[in-house]
Amino acid sequence: MGAAGPDHATEATEAPTDSASHNGQTPHPGTLGPRAPRQAAAMLTAAETTLVAAMMMVIMLGMGASMTLRDVRLALRRPRGIIVGLVCQFGIMPALGYTMAVALDLSPGVAIGLILIACMPGGTTSNVFAYFARGVLALSIMMTTVSSLIAVVLVPGLLVFYGGLAGVAGEYVIPASNVAQVLALLLVPTGLGMALRKLHPNSGATVELIGAVMGGLVIAYLALSWIPRNAQMLLETAPAVYAATLSIGLVGMFMGYWLARGLGQDANRARTISLETGIQNGPLAALIVTLSFTGPAQQEVLFVPILYSLFIVLTSPIVTVFYRRRAAAEAEARAAAKLPTG
Repeated sequence: MGAAGPDHATEATEAPTDSASHNGQTPHPGTLGPRAPRQAAAMLTAAETTLVAAMMMVIMLGMGASMTLRDVRLALRRPRGIIVGLVCQFGIMPALGYTMAVALDLSPGVAIGLILIACMPGGTTSNVFAYFARGVLALSIMMTTVSSLIAVVLVPGLLVFYGGLAGVAGEYVIPASNVAQVLALLLVPTGLGMALRKLHPNSGATVELIGAVMGGLVIAYLALSWIPRNAQMLLETAPAVYAATLSIGLVGMFMGYWLARGLGQDANRARTISLETGIQNGPLAALIVTLSFTGPAQQEVLFVPILYSLFIVLTSPIVTVFYRRRAAAEAEARAAAKLPTG
């Protein structure tokens, strides 16, 4: 998408991108054009890839266990909040990912990685943050669940549309069938979780908690093991890549809040929708990449979901604390308004 900078012009001429691929070298995630740096360590080891897949199964099982058919019926009777949330989730975020990829002139691999993250449904981590932010937990859970269900249909189409607009072609195209199959497969543990909740309510609640906690622990483990292996690559990565992966979640939260307010949601529901909008399912994006790419292309695309997951875990608590304080202040104001005047 972009051209190599002047300081890399000679290097790019001597080692073009296709030659790098044939020699087994990794296209550098931070470059804005062709470059062939030294071989980076594997983004994820075979064991870590298996761990991510297992984690997704447990997370989806927990997500299914967080809801019942009664919850679904209630949501369908009052769907306005969920619809507003889905407009933010699948309207704002994919367009934001595409806009950032083009504006920052990111390389095709990084661009499609960013668009993939932007198209993902919400994850159970957002439910935890919504709880601590004193948001509307039921709305958060339903948004996560519904977005994961309809993602089977929406995400492949969004990837094709925005990837095409961004000019992503060739080896960096994510097959729509791959995405649909992965998402459809994850509906199985979701259904099992719902069945478990119906048959054994207490066990279902435990599985829900385990799913949320496991997601955070696995991300923390991957960060601790992955950063040292790829320290040199992190130092060489272009600032534009950091800007994109750090800001996409925060900007998504900001835009999600104000769009929700503009569409008639109260402040607390808007804060809940905001968290659901900005906190995407990074592990799911990583799983899709590992199943869709191999070799250097996989490493370049996978770099984005990994960086995004690290940054969102660091930034979401800050936003959550701010939202919690706002919710507490609003509650105090409402209580004060009810006090009789002497």
